[in-house]
Amino acid sequence: MYPDSSSSSQRMYDRALSSLPGGNTRTTVFMKPYPIYAARGEGCRVFDVDGNEFIDCINNFTSQIHGHAHPALIKAATEQLALGSAFGLPTESEIELAELLAARLPSVDQVRFANSGTEAVMMALKAARAFTGRPKIAKCEGAYHGSYDYAEVSLDPTPEAWGRNAPVSVAYARGTPDNVLADVVTIPFNDAEAAVSLIREHGAELACVLVDPMPNRAGLAPADKTYLEALRMVTREVGALLVFDEVITFRLGFRGAQGLWNVDPDLTTLGKIIGGGFPVGAIGGHRDVMAVFDPRPGKPALPHGGTFSANPVTMRAGLAAMRLLDAAAFARLDTMGEAVRSGIDTAFRHHGVPGGTVGLGSLLKIHFADRPIRDYRSAYLTEQEAQRQAVFNRALLNRGVLAAGYGLMALSTPMTDADIDAIIEAASGALKEVSAS
Repeated sequence: MYPDSSSSSQRMYDRALSSLPGGNTRTTVFMKPYPIYAARGEGCRVFDVDGNEFIDCINNFTSQIHGHAHPALIKAATEQLALGSAFGLPTESEIELAELLAARLPSVDQVRFANSGTEAVMMALKAARAFTGRPKIAKCEGAYHGSYDYAEVSLDPTPEAWGRNAPVSVAYARGTPDNVLADVVTIPFNDAEAAVSLIREHGAELACVLVDPMPNRAGLAPADKTYLEALRMVTREVGALLVFDEVITFRLGFRGAQGLWNVDPDLTTLGKIIGGGFPVGAIGGHRDVMAVFDPRPGKPALPHGGTFSANPVTMRAGLAAMRLLDAAAFARLDTMGEAVRSGIDTAFRHHGVPGGTVGLGSLLKIHFADRPIRDYRSAYLTEQEAQRQAVFNRALLNRGVLAAGYGLMALSTPMTDADIDAIIEAASGALKEVSAS
């Protein structure tokens, strides 16, 4: 049972405290009183250093869509490793993965690879500035887009900082320069009228509007189609670019979220699943916009390097992963996602606990609120809801299911019907504990 002060994970964490600040490298994997340390993964399961087995519904925060140690991905990576892991030269592998991505996304003519979703978003925002010659960006309140200063603005504002008439741009990290805040316009998610009004107000200075069609940190509520259509309309009106952050939502379907909503952005950022389990990021878009990276005329408008960008191990593993994600694979993921969401919603009602799930496809998020979840503010936890979430997370963990501490679950292709039943059963047992508490 977690926590166990005599566990190997506890001892490993105690050891880590001397060489890592707070004992970890990623804030996202920290948990109190100590994090669980993974030893290995196989399929949809992960095993910790104490020998405990879990159904993995974190999947490295949505990146492992094929679970762990998939034979096809191991084969692709190891075959490339035998030939070399990285070169100061381009390789055919990046051409092939770029061709696949461009073929799947109608809005993408060309692709530029990077090493993370954060870097992809950073380069997309810089590309928008280089293309338009404008300084400002607009982004949605509460939406996470990685660790770039401008993308982090208004990531977790408290109710005291929400503003009376419109969202206020507030810093996420201490030390964020004031000029960064001045160059970010924060817009509400799923409120087309208010968002359009703010974009028009700042339109002459806006390089782009950055939006995640189903923002995880802002509640994982899907965008209204009318909202995305309004952003598409108004960005064209004011001459700004529309940037879709599909680092996570590309796992929603064969053509990503933009295929589901049938809205074509000017730029798209990708990451996570396109790397086959290895670090990756990508920026894709219309040929005229992507020309800011083109070095043929001399110094490009936006120079971009990266020692490990488009390294062939990532490219080969990513190509293998994406080829496995055919229409049948997405249909299966959709079916599993609907089953888990429906099963957990039924358990909420059965145990008399307020709340339920939101999400689409292979993604879902659990909320302990009796109100509709549509944006960051409606998803904001009250103290009581936060307590219920903590009880649920601990109870789920002790029933052998890993989920993110804030309620996110990401399913994977190796999961079977029996695994889905086990996830629902564990969630129902955890909700029973919530009810009793």
